[in-house]
Amino acid sequence: MGYIKELRKYVGTAPLIMAGACVIVRNEEGHILLQKRADTLDWGTIGGALELGDSFEEAAARELYEEAGLTAGGFKFVALLSGKDMYFKYPHGDEIYNVMAVYEAEGVEGEPKVNDDEGLALAYFPLDRPIPGLQPFSELVLKRAGYL
Repeated sequence: MGYIKELRKYVGTAPLIMAGACVIVRNEEGHILLQKRADTLDWGTIGGALELGDSFEEAAARELYEEAGLTAGGFKFVALLSGKDMYFKYPHGDEIYNVMAVYEAEGVEGEPKVNDDEGLALAYFPLDRPIPGLQPFSELVLKRAGYL
């Protein structure tokens, strides 16, 4: 998050509007891939902020590789989420209002592996029952995007 990190030098932890992408990866059974987050220690969706000059799809591809070691042949647009309920406060105090494009990855290649320091583990979860330890914000995203 180079761009956001630079902004934080000037605004501290004050709320920012942050554009980002969320990537939904499904396996053959239709289960979705989630990462156990290092910062909140719960299960969350894969994704992150745009860098200067990024398209939403470029950010989705980068985040998919950085967080899960996967590549995709393409991305199907699912939803654009914004509004008051897209507020998130990180454990270290940074506040954001997300403007988030949700994509479903198509033609996924590779085996999921933790590929950065943002995640502790990766696992697939079925959508037909509650997901234990699901981060409340990720639950909101999955609901608003029509997955839950």
